[in-house]
Amino acid sequence: MPESPINKKSTDSFCVLICAYNEARHIEEVVRLALEQNPCRVIVVDDGSTDETAELAEKAGAMVLKNPKNLGKGASIQRGFQLLRDTPCGAVIVVDGDGQHDPREIPRFLDAYRRTKIPLLAGNRMADTTGMPFLRRQTNRLMSWMLNRLTKIYVADPPCGFRFYRTDILPFIMSDEKRFAFEFDILLHAALRHIRIDSVRVSTIYHPGEKSHVSPFRDAWLLIQSILEHFPLIKKKEHTHQETL
Repeated sequence: MPESPINKKSTDSFCVLICAYNEARHIEEVVRLALEQNPCRVIVVDDGSTDETAELAEKAGAMVLKNPKNLGKGASIQRGFQLLRDTPCGAVIVVDGDGQHDPREIPRFLDAYRRTKIPLLAGNRMADTTGMPFLRRQTNRLMSWMLNRLTKIYVADPPCGFRFYRTDILPFIMSDEKRFAFEFDILLHAALRHIRIDSVRVSTIYHPGEKSHVSPFRDAWLLIQSILEHFPLIKKKEHTHQETL
């Protein structure tokens, strides 16, 4: 793998990528708190919002990209990653625009990277699930079990979107998934390419009365499709590994 720009520069050289869909209630504060962490840039991908998300994000100081319609979180992250290939940022930290991630915890990811040099760090909310809906807790545990069974890698909270990526690994882990399965699929890509993954503890934040953008039945089917797509390659790697023992 090529030498990373972040190894040539300080780990302070990072960008923050925020994906948002109809998040006028939270986006200004999320952008403001992200800017307080001194990134190179804060980028908001507005995923076809019908409210003032884009305008408020720009007012708060973010660079805003607008999708022409609602394409899904995966598609929005893909667009942000494409832009980051042409920037000097050595790393990108992805934050949701719905207020469920606290940008003041960004230093935890930077500190973890400086200590470990692990290029993909996923947020972990499972240490304290107070306030997390029951269905979400069970889904997270199921996804963690599935990922471990498939790749022998343990990630406590696979769907958590609060993440650190070293930018040089992005071409190797890019997923074609457009929605909920994107972040799980990225972990599969990374595991299959032997890119190290670890977790960073983050807060569990849920706002009472707010509707989730996750569609359980649709997104469960997309997750199953992602697993089925990778399953033959995973089994092939297992067979090759056994032959070399």
